[in-house]
Amino acid sequence: MAFPHRPDAPELPDFSMLKRLARDQLIYLLEQLPGKKDLFIEPDLMSPLDRIASVSILKQHEVDKLYKVENKPVLSTNEQLCFLVRPRIKNMRYIANLVNADKSAGRTRKYKVIFSPQKFYACEMVLEEEGIYGDVSCDEWAFSLLPLDVDLLSMELPEFFRDYFLEGDQRWINTVAQALHLLSTLYGPFPNSYGIGRCAKMSYELWRTLEEEEESETKSRRPEIGHIFLLDRGKKRLRELPNRPPSALQGSVDFGPEVTSSEKSLKVLLNADDKVFSEIRNEHFSNVFGFLSQKARNLQAQYDRRRGMDIKQMKNFVSQELKGLKQEHRLLSLHIGACESIMKKKTKQDFQELIKTEHALLEGFNIRESTSYIEEHIDRQVSPIESLRLMCLLSITENGLIPKDYRSLKTQYLQSYGPEHLLTFSNLRGAGLLTEQAPGDTLTAVESKVSKLVTDKAAGKITDAFSSLAKRSNFRAISKKLNLIPRVDGEYDLKVPRDMAYVFSGAYVPLSCRIIEQVLERRSWQGLEEVVRLLNCSECAFTDTTKEDRASSESLRLILVVFLGGCTFSEISALRFLGREKGYRFIFLTTAVTNSARLMEAMSEVKT
Repeated sequence: MAFPHRPDAPELPDFSMLKRLARDQLIYLLEQLPGKKDLFIEPDLMSPLDRIASVSILKQHEVDKLYKVENKPVLSTNEQLCFLVRPRIKNMRYIANLVNADKSAGRTRKYKVIFSPQKFYACEMVLEEEGIYGDVSCDEWAFSLLPLDVDLLSMELPEFFRDYFLEGDQRWINTVAQALHLLSTLYGPFPNSYGIGRCAKMSYELWRTLEEEEESETKSRRPEIGHIFLLDRGKKRLRELPNRPPSALQGSVDFGPEVTSSEKSLKVLLNADDKVFSEIRNEHFSNVFGFLSQKARNLQAQYDRRRGMDIKQMKNFVSQELKGLKQEHRLLSLHIGACESIMKKKTKQDFQELIKTEHALLEGFNIRESTSYIEEHIDRQVSPIESLRLMCLLSITENGLIPKDYRSLKTQYLQSYGPEHLLTFSNLRGAGLLTEQAPGDTLTAVESKVSKLVTDKAAGKITDAFSSLAKRSNFRAISKKLNLIPRVDGEYDLKVPRDMAYVFSGAYVPLSCRIIEQVLERRSWQGLEEVVRLLNCSECAFTDTTKEDRASSESLRLILVVFLGGCTFSEISALRFLGREKGYRFIFLTTAVTNSARLMEAMSEVKT
């Protein structure tokens, strides 16, 4: 499903300029250390750097050798060392140890630290404490916008969610504001701004301050993008924990031997440049294999045309078509291999049971049976991350676990996976992902009284029956208000999806996407007051609209959605679908591309 847009759909801005700006700035910083130097790169900056500046470009600017920042002895013999790192304390310790080791050996070198996307005072304090502040020069590579696709920009800040929503660290707010300021400078002002969440409001206010301070030419420019949404993943808000059934991924992926049908692995960029991927990336997985099979037959038919060609036709075929067909054949082979690999997992009984349980939790049915499934999942030690995700999904949809279930599941989890996970539960509780209902809650009281009168099995059924009423679940209320769980007569047709719920097999519409749809219809939060209240955002939902005289009708159908805390592929695909249906084009800016497993890993104190 390539989601062909209507003929009147607006064109997307050209974001290749962002790559050129980032590359030029990095080259300028490298040239501040003239002569040959070795470059030490933090691992999670290597992939973004590869998209911005190739090794050959770095070599052109006198980078001799590349090293990964890791806990290994430094083998570099160069007299100049440059470090490209995140502003993290552990990186400062690493650099300090290296510099101090050189000092002890009586060796003199030049050292340059380039922080990305910005440097923090705490890092400079560590360098001073370690006695090397005067030995190194520090700079910033203000790189915070990486184009992953024609409509997807990433700030590459996977730590944003944990830093802000768990630890209350606001240091990345300035990075977000600077990124928005750069976009408005390059592509004009945004006539209509909408936001929800405290983090979104803070980012918006700082961004507007930057705009007012500069009083640049931005205000006089015609807007290219008509609307901007700022959404954060605050407590109990906009959390997409259901697992999207396996589908085509995006960004980059390492295809192993089971996909490449060879002994080697292959790293592949997945974006609109891959013609096969661009046609399946928004498709529900159940349709992908059939599409690829038909694609393979069509490709074979094009190859077979050679048999009846004369010499002139063959010459034209070889010069004009053969190269493209070979490239498409290679890509098709890889995607079919990936599809087969995923199908093996998808068709397993465990996967089907997992999806069934998730849907039951979303709809509020068979809660006791779903809890038993989670207990079995933990007991079998299927996956510590998957077990946590299911527990969190149960907690969010039920407004917290009843104390008995919370204690039982927590105990079973620690016994099964190890006591070292204890702090993880504290983190999940602090982030509002896995909580316990307060003692004396209505449901607990009902369950206690009922259990004295009837059998345990009957008590469980009565508990489920009273659950929605007793707990007054915010999730249930929001779901009903926004129709997040569509009511369908018969089976949901995934081949011809009727709404955004197709990304979760027809079971659920991502909350963030439904909110965007509703606000666009109203051009404000008016009429959504009850939803805003249930999301605990009464003071943090804002609308800022200006006169749209300078905004063309085309720009008003171009919408930038900013996700603070991460964006999922489900949300991206759902909004692409909405854009096709309504004549919009969406651009996504996220602190990182994420999913439910990465969210759990960010909260975990046990690193895999």
